[in-house]
Amino acid sequence: MIRGITDTVKHLLIINVIMFIGRMTLGDGTLFMQWLALYFPENALFQPWQIFTHMFMHADLMHIGFNMFALWMFGTAVETQLGAKKFIFIYISAGLGAVLFQLAYYYFNYIPAYTELIASGLSEAQLVEMFTTNRPVAGMSSSQFSLTQGAFGIYNASMVGASGCIMGIMAAFGMMNPEAKLMMIFLPIPIKAKYFIPGIIILDIISAISGQSFFSPNNTAYMAHVGGAITGALIMWYWRKNQFNKNRWDR
Repeated sequence: MIRGITDTVKHLLIINVIMFIGRMTLGDGTLFMQWLALYFPENALFQPWQIFTHMFMHADLMHIGFNMFALWMFGTAVETQLGAKKFIFIYISAGLGAVLFQLAYYYFNYIPAYTELIASGLSEAQLVEMFTTNRPVAGMSSSQFSLTQGAFGIYNASMVGASGCIMGIMAAFGMMNPEAKLMMIFLPIPIKAKYFIPGIIILDIISAISGQSFFSPNNTAYMAHVGGAITGALIMWYWRKNQFNKNRWDR
């Protein structure tokens, strides 16, 4: 083990860095992203393996830098306390929880718009053409075109990054170390983990609903953060509740 980094965290760091180098060096990176980023399931670019591969993809150097720093900082502590098996279980489960929450949020907004557009007289083929080209199709009114814009953004959305996984790890850290004092880079004030991590989740929910970003880019998948954190917290709650019965997850 490298000093200060547990084995599983080290391996995850290496995998993420290798994937980022591949994304930056293979061609212009577009094809790599089309294969491995997570696309909206209604989009022709969606493939089932993207549910997992997107967790190891990152958009740019700042994106991977922040995520890998958080993985090292919180992941090492969590793996040390729980062991490798529990750590990787939370990590992957939180990533899947992030997907579930973000796609549910997308569908919550997509289905009403899609249904209204079909009711207005547009066909499914016309909507696919519109979502693919972002140009009005023959016979489409200006009001119909305006209505497609929100659905267009969702249809063409792609998700990359380990943020959902890391939010699950952060939630686990907070539940095991509630009195630990943490600070954000942009807000260097020590805050106890039991307040810090729920605060981040609340900000993400507000950002998802309002579109107002606080400490992250506007294209952040905020509900993925929320889903990852809630999944990590639920797993930790279950383990703590059942730590002495047959459901215990042993190292």
